[in-house]
Amino acid sequence: MNLALAQDTTKTNTVTEGKIRNIDGVAAVVNTGYVTRKEIDDRIAALKKQGAKVPEDGTARKVVLDHLILEKIQLQNAEQEGIKVTNKELDKIIEDIASKNKLSISEFKAKVIASGTTFERYKEMLREDIIVSRYREKKIKGKIKISDAEIDNFIVERTRALSTGAPSRSAPAAKGELEEIDIAQIFIPVDTSAGAGAQAEAKKKADSLLRDARGDVDFMQLGAMAAKENPKIKFQELGYRTPDRLPQLFYEAIRNTGSGQVANAVVKSPAGYHVLKALDRRAAGVAPLQQASTPDAAPSTPQNIPITQTLSRHILLRNRAGLSDQDAERRLQGYRDQVRAKTADFGELAKKYSADGSAPIGGELGWMGPGDLVPEYEQAMNRLQIGEVSNPVKSEFGWHLIQVLQRREGQLTIEKQRQFARAAIRERKLEQAYQAWMRELRDTATVKILNADDAASSNVR
Repeated sequence: MNLALAQDTTKTNTVTEGKIRNIDGVAAVVNTGYVTRKEIDDRIAALKKQGAKVPEDGTARKVVLDHLILEKIQLQNAEQEGIKVTNKELDKIIEDIASKNKLSISEFKAKVIASGTTFERYKEMLREDIIVSRYREKKIKGKIKISDAEIDNFIVERTRALSTGAPSRSAPAAKGELEEIDIAQIFIPVDTSAGAGAQAEAKKKADSLLRDARGDVDFMQLGAMAAKENPKIKFQELGYRTPDRLPQLFYEAIRNTGSGQVANAVVKSPAGYHVLKALDRRAAGVAPLQQASTPDAAPSTPQNIPITQTLSRHILLRNRAGLSDQDAERRLQGYRDQVRAKTADFGELAKKYSADGSAPIGGELGWMGPGDLVPEYEQAMNRLQIGEVSNPVKSEFGWHLIQVLQRREGQLTIEKQRQFARAAIRERKLEQAYQAWMRELRDTATVKILNADDAASSNVR
């Protein structure tokens, strides 16, 4: 097909040109493929349906087109390298997605169709997403190297920031001067096909992380702890960027946020929920200030960090067929009332009713520090006084009734700090490598923009 004929949609002198209009017009030629205006329309419609604010001045079409071009380049390269997703693999992945949303395959299909697309189109988009993800992983992850010196420096920097209480590292930009902002994020992904329940759970987790981030806690370590509990959660420092190089949603959220402060609210994007912190703000192109050495400065070598450890026990009712959330909550409320009225012993109830491996020892979980337990459990536990029993708490494992037995001061060991540091550095380097790689892909591809400004002329695909 001669795609150049799509440049002038008013011409009708060839059959080929008519075919191009029937697929809604070509917006851009990408190597040997193309992106259609209908694809842009569909992507913008999906963004709006997911609650994203889409500018009506045409800028959204250009941004979406850029994303589609990059996706197309990656798909083409992945195909050349033989990266594929078989039908059997795809069916298994869809079964897993449906299962996680507590839906049968037929129910899941109905939900996809109700969202405004065909199930076949959904499968094809999912296949493309998986292929692109595998291609990126192959090209980037193996190149990330982290030295012991980098880990040591990261720990020292974070320890100093916690000790001095002065997160700002740079002189702010003067009024009217272009600035750069160093943003960190903790990202809780949600599949676009996820149901309302999954969306609500992700939002709840994001809100709890935002509350924790407002406290006296290192943001990147908070992200590392969340990622340890749920590997799907990602955290990263984006590095210094001018506002035009930040996602618009991010910039709007931290526009009036000072250095070292978290955004006022969780940010919702089509991909999930983002907890943001403005690590630093500075004049564009200016190197960060060096902190002056003072007698009270944090030590220059890694040391154990004091933390509070808690000894607790719980009664767990796991998610299972035939036990609704209402039933589980009601049963635990009954156990709670018995313990509070001193007509039953918490440990004996745990031995009898808890569906956890800790049941034989009365539900005791041992001494736990920050990040050792799932966030919902840890947050509820931290609000309790010694001896106090919680209200029922839901986590990914089921429903918990929690009692705090003791607390003590412990230490976050250097070994554990190094684990957090390695994960944080890796995420930062992955983002930097990914951005550089994407620029390289775009620069080496043959791309010709034809007409991205107009909406598709037809609904026929």
